[in-house]
Amino acid sequence: MSITRRWDIEMRACSPISHSGEVLGTTSMLRRMKVIQSDGSIELVPVISGNSFRGVLRRIGEQMLRDVLGYEGLLPLGVAHALRNGGAIVKTSAEPITGRRLHRLRDLVPQLSVFGGAVGAAPIGGCLQVGHVVPIVDEARPMLRGKYPDPLPSRFDVEALETYSHLDDVGPAGGDDASGDGKGVKSPLMRYELETLTPGTRFESWVQIVRGSALDHAFLGDVLAEFVRTGWLGGRSGVGHGRVATALVPEVYAGPDLDWRAVVGARREEALEALTSLPA
Repeated sequence: MSITRRWDIEMRACSPISHSGEVLGTTSMLRRMKVIQSDGSIELVPVISGNSFRGVLRRIGEQMLRDVLGYEGLLPLGVAHALRNGGAIVKTSAEPITGRRLHRLRDLVPQLSVFGGAVGAAPIGGCLQVGHVVPIVDEARPMLRGKYPDPLPSRFDVEALETYSHLDDVGPAGGDDASGDGKGVKSPLMRYELETLTPGTRFESWVQIVRGSALDHAFLGDVLAEFVRTGWLGGRSGVGHGRVATALVPEVYAGPDLDWRAVVGARREEALEALTSLPA
C-alpha cells in the first residue's frame, strides 16, 4: 500500500540564520526571491531554499541509517556520497539501476527511497517533496500558505548584518597589543560581513511524502522527529548559526506501527551487498 502524507512546519529562529546567495566584495548576501505583491510591485524576500532544507533532512536520515547498518568505511566513496549528499551523475558503462533491482534497493535502503540520489549514470527518484523555508513577513504574504494576523514584521525588521574574520579568536582592529608594550598593534586579518535573519524570526515550510511505502513513511517520520530535536537551517551551524525551534502539524511523526530500524537491521547483509554493488 502506498502512502501520501503532508506535514506543515513552523519554525522560530533561536540564533542567526544565514543562507548565502550573491557575494558583493566581502559581504555575503542572503539568498532572495522575487515576490509579486498584491499591488503589482516586486519585493525581494530572503528565503531558505527547499534544496538546503532537504539537505539537512538528508544528512539526518543518513546518520540514522549509518547507525542501523554500521556501514562506515565499508562503502565505495561514490555510494557514500549518494547517501549523504545526493551523489553525482558520472559517465559509466555499468547498467543503470532499474526494475526489480531498483525496487529491491528501495526496500533495503529507505534513505534512497525517500531522498533519492544519483548513482552511476542515472538518478534515483525519491518520494519526498520539500518546500522553501519562508520567513513570515509582510512582503512574503503572497507565498505564505498559513493565515497570520496583522501586523507582520517587514523583511527589513528581520534582516541583520554581522561581521567576522576568517580566523577564530581575533580581537578587533586597534585592540590591545598582546605583547604589552602599549603600541596597540592592529589585526592584519580581513573583516567580512554576512547578512542573517535575526533570532525570533518565524518561518513556515512543508514536506510531503508521495506514494511511499510504509517503511518510507516510518523512516521519514523518524527523520522529522529528529529534526525537531536537533535540526538546523542554513549555514555556519558550527559557529552557532541556524538553531531553530520547530513544530509539525500533524504532531504525530511516525505513521504506521512499524519499527523501520528493526526491519532494515534484520536485512543488513542484503543492504550492504546491494549498496556495494552499485556503480560508483
